Amino acid sequence: MICQAAGSCRQRGFTLLELTVVLLVVVLGFSVIGLNLSSGNDSTEIKAAARDIVSALRYARGQALMTRQEATVTVDLSDNSYTVSGRDKRYPLPKAINLTVVTAQNELTEQGTANIRFFADGSSTGGRVTLERGQAKWKIDINWLTGQVELENE
Repeated sequence: MICQAAGSCRQRGFTLLELTVVLLVVVLGFSVIGLNLSSGNDSTEIKAAARDIVSALRYARGQALMTRQEATVTVDLSDNSYTVSGRDKRYPLPKAINLTVVTAQNELTEQGTANIRFFADGSSTGGRVTLERGQAKWKIDINWLTGQVELENE
């Protein structure tokens, strides 16, 4: 409380109404930020899945070069997963992602799997893996001659 010589006293501070308005503005600001972050989840999820597949393909190519033996990445289209030769682990992808593979005819099986094969000299069967979810689309190109793997956003 501040009192002046004339006897008038004044209180300093914020009223409850002012504090409520400020809190409301802060809450609205955080909710807008939260909406912006959650709207990017779909594109973030598909981008992460595409990068994981690219990493597996590059790993398989590296293994083929180092061991001088063929290495494959097998994509199972029926359950949205993939495996890398020499590893027992199956890597699942989110079911909401639509996955398509274009590769050599002899690398497709009737069980709904497709192989991308890398040879000892670094070359491959080549192909394209496409991931789609809503408006987001990523494609992974595998060069048959060099085995080079490239990721591109469409």
